[in-house]
Amino acid sequence: MIPSMKKNGLLLALFGIACAGVVALTYEGTKSQIAEQQRRQLMNTLHQIIPADRYDNELYNQCLLLSSPQYLGSKAPQPAFLATKNGEPTAIAIETTAPDGYNGDINIIVGIDWNGEVLGVRTLSHQETPGLGDLIELRRSDWVLSFNGYRLENEKDPRWAVKRDGGEFDQFTGATITPRAYVGAVRKVLNYFNRNRDTLVNAPRCGGES
Repeated sequence: MIPSMKKNGLLLALFGIACAGVVALTYEGTKSQIAEQQRRQLMNTLHQIIPADRYDNELYNQCLLLSSPQYLGSKAPQPAFLATKNGEPTAIAIETTAPDGYNGDINIIVGIDWNGEVLGVRTLSHQETPGLGDLIELRRSDWVLSFNGYRLENEKDPRWAVKRDGGEFDQFTGATITPRAYVGAVRKVLNYFNRNRDTLVNAPRCGGES
């Protein structure tokens, strides 16, 4: 019986190795396609939040790495995409993280005019509750459009909160934590931009480019 068990165990081990190999080969064969799809999705998002008449450069190729756990919600550098026209900065799209979502991190990208006005906001990824917290997705609700045209008058601008907390942004019925975290994250991005506007163009480039 013991030899039989050893034989079965060996067969199972070989089967597991074979399956792992198939998965690895499948990943290697599709990762370039996945990366290209992600690139196209991001480019589409960038074009949504920064109007085409604001720039004459390739946004995706003008990638900066910004570091500020306090304002951008992550210890890792966050990508940002600089819009320029005739060589002058006109706008920027900054990725940020709201670490205090109901179910964890909410990853967001914020388009900001060089004068500090919000041009557009989109949700990149999240794990919020379907039917409640997922109203931060444009396909589910136009709530993210409510940021358009806002700016931060000062670091404690009272408008930048949900209405339940005395601000001007709607919360969701039955779900206040998600919009509260989201509004807070966008406000911090604007704070970061206002504090660092003059030095952003000198930030490190994505991929280590100078």
